[in-house]
Formats: sequence, structure tokens, C-alpha cells
Amino acid sequence: MGSTRRTGRTRRGTIAATACAAALAATTAAPAQAHEPERVPHWQLKDTGTPDVRFRGLAAVSRDTAWAAGTGGTVLRTTDGGATWRNVSPPGAGEVQFRDVEAFDARRAVVLAIGEGEASRVYRTDDGGATWTESFRNTDPKAFYDCMAFFDHRHGLAMSDPVDGRFRILSTGDGGRTWRVLPTAGMPAAQEGEAGFAASGQCLVTSGPKDVWLATGGAARARVLHSADRGRTWTATDTPLPAGDPARGVFALAFRDRAHGLAVGGDFRPDQPAPRAAARTADGGRTWRPAATPPSAYRSGVAWLPHSRTAALAVGPTGTDLTTDGGRTWRTVDTGSYDTVDCTPDQGCWAAGEKGRVARLEH
Repeated sequence: MGSTRRTGRTRRGTIAATACAAALAATTAAPAQAHEPERVPHWQLKDTGTPDVRFRGLAAVSRDTAWAAGTGGTVLRTTDGGATWRNVSPPGAGEVQFRDVEAFDARRAVVLAIGEGEASRVYRTDDGGATWTESFRNTDPKAFYDCMAFFDHRHGLAMSDPVDGRFRILSTGDGGRTWRVLPTAGMPAAQEGEAGFAASGQCLVTSGPKDVWLATGGAARARVLHSADRGRTWTATDTPLPAGDPARGVFALAFRDRAHGLAVGGDFRPDQPAPRAAARTADGGRTWRPAATPPSAYRSGVAWLPHSRTAALAVGPTGTDLTTDGGRTWRTVDTGSYDTVDCTPDQGCWAAGEKGRVARLEH
């Protein structure tokens, strides 16, 4: 659920996060001696039984509980660390494409379906997916919703690609049970061809009770828009990430507090390079600095390691990268394909992607 679950910080958690980041970094260092234990953090795939589904929506609640949402109207939930998964897909949703899920706990979750016109929908469950209520269906053929984020259990936003030249923001104040379109007077004009990428559910993210950021691409400049009043007014800032093509831009954001954020993206075409695929900010997104050593390829998801001020993971179809210096430098630590990543305060990090792939970071 964005960064709303990542505000607590304890000394024990900080030590654990530091040790985890150090161990991850060691996975690409010199080979271990024979007498050294091989207990290094690594992604452990969990059998979801859904090899035909691509999961771009992911909500990590804890090390035990996670939700995944994907193609074919599929929603899965685990409450035992991924040992077993329950298919809790909304009835009759087989034709929609879920790209984002925000979960408050093991029973309450909200999922977003993307697409033009009525393909963009929101569903909510209060009983672990046993029943669902469709709480929003887009009726504007010009709107296309990409991502969703919550500030707390009640207040949240969803964003659509520009309609009549401005990004459209949908707002809820009752946990996703009802929605309303916000006025666009405080939204800067969109660039020609500018849009969001529904690649990981992380093109709209929050930190604290009122701050929210929106990632864009597809235009001459890849931008990040910021609102400090829950989406009523926005400012736009250029980033150094690749731009100038419909396949390039900022695909995912992560903020560990109101000031410190990471942006990842690049060019999603597998035959195209993605230089400058990451940037960082220390002033809430007013300015962005490129990574000195960026990820080696396009990345679609990013998450701070729990309780860490400097460590984060970025994922994409060609692998996982780790930073231990706040986004200045990145190094590849895994070559598995993932689209999105999410972490929880109890050291639970999850990733999800194509071919039914869901994994948990094991220490």
C-alpha cells in the first residue's frame, strides 16, 4: 500500500535491514570459501499454480500475507508466506487486466483494472476475496487508469492518462468504496504523448498523510509530478531518465519519507538499451539526480528495504538490482524476471511478474 506501511523504524529493524543489504551485495562479490555458510538473501519462487498469468499488481502486507493481481482478472492471496495461494478473483472479471492491488490486511484489499473506457475499474473486498464489490467503472472513453495508491486505510487516489490535456485523478475517502474525479485546475498541462505506465502499480505512490507522486513517460521529457495536498494541486519536475519515445520514461517510484525518493524506468523494449534508468531525489522530487552507476537495463519496479535509509531493490524483466547508497550506484544481484516489488516493516520483501512468478526474499 505504497509507503504507508513503511514509516515505522526500530533499531533492531535497522540492523536487520543493514545486514540484509550487506548480504545481498555480497552475492555478487568474490566466491565464498568452502567453510562459509551460504545463507545469503535471495528470491525464492513460490508456486502460485498460475503459469499463464502475469502479475504486475502486488501488495505485501507482511512476510506471511501478500496479494497479487494480474492478467485474466486474476487475484491471488497467501497468508502462509507463499506456501499456498488462494484464487480470490472477482467473479466475471476474466476479461479485465488487473495492474495494481492495494491491501490493508489479509481481508481488505482494492484492485485496479486498466484499459480504455469501461475496462478501467476498481473492486474492493472486505472478506479476503470471498466477495467483491465493483466500486468504480470508468465511463469516459478518453480515460485510461494506470495506478492507485493509498495514504491510509481510508484516503487514496487513482490516476488516469491525460484527458483533455491533463492527468485525471480519482479520489476516495472511504477506503475505495466510493470514488470521485478531482478538479483538474491544479494539474499542470501534459506534454504531447505523455502518459503513465501501468507496468508495476508504482507510477503513483504516497508517503505520509498528504504527499503523492506521479511518474510519467512517452513524451519529450520524463517527469515526476508531486502533490502535497492529496492530489488537488501539483507541480511537475523533469527527470534525467530516458525520454523522447512512447516506450521510455519513469516507470516506478518509491519514497521512504517525504524527501527521499527513487525513480526507475528506461526503455521497456527488450532490444533497446536503457541508459540512465534510475535517479534519486532528496528534496521531495523538486530536483532529480541521475544514478552514477544505474541499473544495467530497464527496471519497472522499485522498493526501499524496510528500516533502511540507503538500501533498495529495483526489478525488471532481466533481473534485480540493489543499491546500498541511496540510489547513487546499483548492482545486479539476480537475473530472474520480475515486474514489481514491495516490502513490509517485518522484513518481508516480495516480487511478482510473468508466468505466474511470485517470490519472497529469504534471508
